[in-house]
Amino acid sequence: MRVRSIFLSDIHLGTRGCHADRLIDFLREYESEHLFLIGDIIDFWAMGRSIQWSAKQNTVVQKILRRARHGEKVVFIPGNHDEALREYNGTLFGDILIAFEWLHVTADGKQLLLIHGDQFDQVTRHHRWIAVLGDVGYDLLVRINAWLSWLRRTLRMNSYWSLAGYAKRKVKSAVTFIFDFENSVIHSVRDRGLNGVVCGHIHSATIKEISGLLYVNCGDWVDSCTGIVEHFDGRLELIEWNNSAKP
Repeated sequence: MRVRSIFLSDIHLGTRGCHADRLIDFLREYESEHLFLIGDIIDFWAMGRSIQWSAKQNTVVQKILRRARHGEKVVFIPGNHDEALREYNGTLFGDILIAFEWLHVTADGKQLLLIHGDQFDQVTRHHRWIAVLGDVGYDLLVRINAWLSWLRRTLRMNSYWSLAGYAKRKVKSAVTFIFDFENSVIHSVRDRGLNGVVCGHIHSATIKEISGLLYVNCGDWVDSCTGIVEHFDGRLELIEWNNSAKP
């Protein structure tokens, strides 16, 4: 299927939790004119503790590079887990442009700010050690989830289920954090006179309107395996790509 734009975030290459196989399938299914990588594509934080880089993760990188070489406009907006790349703002690497943020105009004229979103996370900005500690705990949940997935397959329970995603939805403080994050992002976009935002960071995929502005979060490729596509009429669609929900 050909679409105008693809928006992906929080792939976390270099980690055990990255579902590179599903992302490869997704990229095979969807071709586009624009590919926006909105942060935490490579997880330098986790790789500092232990590198988990598979052949399929190599394939993801090669597919993205190939798309850029063949004329697809690829923009990489670093997040907090790959923030070292922010030093190269405005630089081209293998036909991929590194940008701190990006203004995207949809086919129907909406001006959308593309930004990872960690700038609006007070924990990440001011208490990095807490963010790193939380990242370690999240990695533990992902490891436990791998065992649970194996058990579900053994019992022929084929639908995908994420322990980390379930915990995030059930913990009241996490829900409050998500609402605070969304409102902070929208407030910033309104101050800039834009129509909306596409971001990542909090691993909570959605497309919705907040106070008259469009809020879009790409989700991730660790828990939900989600991405956003823009069709040629400007319509945005959330794609959930797991074992039980393929086009």
